[in-house]
Amino acid sequence: MAEQRKIEAGKKKIEWGSQIRSYVFDDRRVKDHRTNYQTSDVNGVMDGKIDDFIKAYLMEFSSEGEN
Repeated sequence: MAEQRKIEAGKKKIEWGSQIRSYVFDDRRVKDHRTNYQTSDVNGVMDGKIDDFIKAYLMEFSSEGEN
């Protein structure tokens, strides 16, 4: 139960300004605002090629639990 509360406490509220990713088709850019990782492979991302986004997220936030 304590673990579930910890997970819930770490969630962000869904509200204006809480976006995590931008898809800018004109500039051919997809950016994750949590990690600042971005790519110009918009078509690849739309086809599900998101491994680099996942890796950037895990690298950024896996160290938080170690402190």
